[in-house]
Amino acid sequence: MGDNLVHALRGVDLTIEHGSSIAIMGTSGSGKSTMMNIMGCLDQPTKGNYLLNGRDVARLSRAQLAEVRGRMIGFVFQSFNLLSRTSALENVEMPLMYQGLPAAVRHRRAMEALRKVGLADREDHHPNQLSGGQQQRVAIARALVTDAPVIMADEPTGNLDTTTSYEVMTILQGLVKEGKTVILVTHEQDIAAYAKRVITLRDGVIVSDKAQEPLDAAAAALAKPPGAGGEERAP
Repeated sequence: MGDNLVHALRGVDLTIEHGSSIAIMGTSGSGKSTMMNIMGCLDQPTKGNYLLNGRDVARLSRAQLAEVRGRMIGFVFQSFNLLSRTSALENVEMPLMYQGLPAAVRHRRAMEALRKVGLADREDHHPNQLSGGQQQRVAIARALVTDAPVIMADEPTGNLDTTTSYEVMTILQGLVKEGKTVILVTHEQDIAAYAKRVITLRDGVIVSDKAQEPLDAAAAALAKPPGAGGEERAP
C-alpha cells in the first residue's frame, strides 16, 4: 500500500532444459504465480532478462509477446477457462482461430488434440455436459492444438479428485515423453513427485531447486485399486 515497493521475485536465476518436467512450489505470496506469468510471457520483469528458446523476450511489446505466446506456449489452468456456450471441439479450435487458420485445418487439428486426451467422442459436448476431469482434458487439448513446445499448467489438478488427478498427470507425463517441456505450478507434494525437478519459492526467492527421480508413471498409480499401497491423496 502507499509508497511501499513489493518485489514479487528477487534475484531469480535458473535454466530450464527443453523436454524437462518442472514443478514450482510455494505458499501463497511466494512468487510462484509471478514467475509463471513471466515465464508464460503474460507479464514482463522490471529488471533482468528472460531468454525463451534463445530469444530475450523481457522487453518485447505486448503484440510481440502475444505472438510468442501463441507460437511457443500452451496454458492449462485450474479453473479450465472453457467457453460455456461452445462445444469441446470449438473450445479447442479457439487458439487456431486467432492464428487465422482455415476451418478445415482447425477442425482436423482440434480433433487430433481431443483424440490425444481421449475425448474424440465428446467433441460436440458443452462444458456443462462434461465432468471436471473431462473439462480439464479439453483444456489440455486446447493447450496442445498449436503444437507449442512448452506447456504451462497452473494448479491443473487443484479442482480434481485423486483418480482424475492421476488421469491428468498421465497425459502431462506423456507430453514430456514426446519432447515437450511441462512446467507445473502446484501446492501438492504428491503431484510434484511426478516431475523431474522441483523448485520451491519463498518470499520471491528460490530456496530449493532439486532434481529428483520422478515416481513411476501416473498411469501406474491410476491402475492401482483404492487403498493398494501408499496414502490416499487429500481432496
